[in-house]
Amino acid sequence: MLARTLLRDETGRTGQLLQSRGLEAGPLEAWQRLDAERRAGLVEVEDLKRKRNEASREIGLIKRDGGDASAQIAAVSQSKAQVEALQSRLTEVETELRDLELDFPNLAHETVPVGPGEADNRLERQVGEPREFDFEPQAHWDLGPALGILDFERGAKLSGARFTVYFGAGARLERALINFMLDLHTTDHGYTEVLPPFIVKRDAMMGTGQLPKFEDDAFKIDRVEGEDLFLIPTAEVPLTNLHSGEILDESQLPLRYTAYTPCFRAEAGSYGKDVRGLFRQHQFNKVELVQLAHPERSFEALEELTGQAEKVLQLLELPYQVMALSTGDMGFGAAKTYDLEVWLPGQQRYREISSCSNCTDFQARRANLRFRPTGGGKARLVHSLNGSGLAVGRTLIAILENYQQADGSIVVPEALRPYAGGLERIPASG
Repeated sequence: MLARTLLRDETGRTGQLLQSRGLEAGPLEAWQRLDAERRAGLVEVEDLKRKRNEASREIGLIKRDGGDASAQIAAVSQSKAQVEALQSRLTEVETELRDLELDFPNLAHETVPVGPGEADNRLERQVGEPREFDFEPQAHWDLGPALGILDFERGAKLSGARFTVYFGAGARLERALINFMLDLHTTDHGYTEVLPPFIVKRDAMMGTGQLPKFEDDAFKIDRVEGEDLFLIPTAEVPLTNLHSGEILDESQLPLRYTAYTPCFRAEAGSYGKDVRGLFRQHQFNKVELVQLAHPERSFEALEELTGQAEKVLQLLELPYQVMALSTGDMGFGAAKTYDLEVWLPGQQRYREISSCSNCTDFQARRANLRFRPTGGGKARLVHSLNGSGLAVGRTLIAILENYQQADGSIVVPEALRPYAGGLERIPASG
């Protein structure tokens, strides 16, 4: 959520930045009209209350002197009704303002490339050289079933489209990847491992910006004990909200959390996209990185977090590139995002495997995430960052496609073998 001072006092700049994020001028203009009404209404309420207090004192004096105060009493009664009507309208206006604010995206950082979509993203660097094959490399949706480790048909039979069953070495490699990533981020990168609930309340989804804008993409559970509950779309939601409503000490920053969770997304806006294979599933595994950082150091933290996600790809010796996303391609809550895109030889293209974002104080304002400066003074909002470290299923895709052999077998990356019980190769079936 954006600060009201930005929306009110820096109208021109804020309007331009919001339009670069794809928001039309109408909602901001509506917000400004309502804000002006609210401020005028607050002044009028205080003025009416002042006049009512003066009239009440006058009534007391008239009665003391034995006079007739009926006219003044009627005026006070009318003033009270006016105040109640104004306060009722102010409550409505505040709700309308809040609803508009919840739909405003974060403002892009000045270093973000400006443009409406993916074509405007900026290549930051490429790491590793795509392997040259002396045979036609296959895509994972052919490799997995041929090896007997991925079964899309049985997944669909059990749960519908965009669900998959893993068997044998496929399930083992998925588990190995999870443990490999968690060990790397806790031991080498200093994150605290968390095992959060996989179901959260509406407030948590509101806090990180998934709601109300993206409710159609969420898996909602029927109300339980009066609460709307949701399967988490990413561990970013519970991890970022761990300290909602608290005031941290500045000395605690940055807080670094990592978690493995399954993630659940309805993918309502992606009908017809990536219908084959594991790439876009309703249920998938991910190891998430979240930082709550000091506002003055959050963009340094973004570079750090991105490098930590890159380290997974480097150790697995998977070629990848880093893209700075444009204003039109970034996620709703991000001020700046780097996408890591891994090379998939079966598709002959780079595909996203991680998004690493600095959300500045956008989520913190929604979730009430604050810290107390060491020298004292007013509590300040933290900056929140998140990134996939990595999406596990997509990492498995990259291993299958990059490490495939001419005979149909798959070599297991050396860094992963200790986590896979020493498994060096998935043999070809038959």
